[in-house]
Amino acid sequence: MKINLGRILCVWMICLGSIQMASAQPYQQLTIDDFEGAPRSHTGVIAYTNCSIDFRYQAFRKNGYYLLDFDIKLMMNRDRSWMDKSRVTSPEMLAEILKHEQGHYIIAYLEQHELLREVGKTRFGADYQQRAQEIFDRIDAKYKQLNQDYDEDTAHMTNRAQQHSWDVYFSRKLEFMPPS
Repeated sequence: MKINLGRILCVWMICLGSIQMASAQPYQQLTIDDFEGAPRSHTGVIAYTNCSIDFRYQAFRKNGYYLLDFDIKLMMNRDRSWMDKSRVTSPEMLAEILKHEQGHYIIAYLEQHELLREVGKTRFGADYQQRAQEIFDRIDAKYKQLNQDYDEDTAHMTNRAQQHSWDVYFSRKLEFMPPS
């Protein structure tokens, strides 16, 4: 139930000269239809959510510094996300699994928005490629760790008290998330 957040695609800088901007996709509520991949029963888990962040930008030189036009997309990779539906024994169990997997999606969603906020307030110089990569690497590492902590704390959703604590945490993070 880990998320592959490290997929990075940096577009080669094409031209030099515009404004810095970026936007995010709307929040997605996961359903059973989001899990199209083949189940991997040898892992011991019932479901796996695979999200990735596509981090692209174009740089434009203006007045001695660079403006970067970012395209930071969150993708729910349905073909790489899976659920062993044969082990789902009730609608209540399915709801619990989806709620836990939604947590993994939320972590990726929070990462996307933090990236958007961070790059939106950064002034880039000639070292913009290195700086943009450092921002991505720092924030990505933070959310990879959060993802690991989530699965460890909840014991992959089986620790119901910890799962509830994380559900409250996610709810508050989404409710009070600063604008991107």
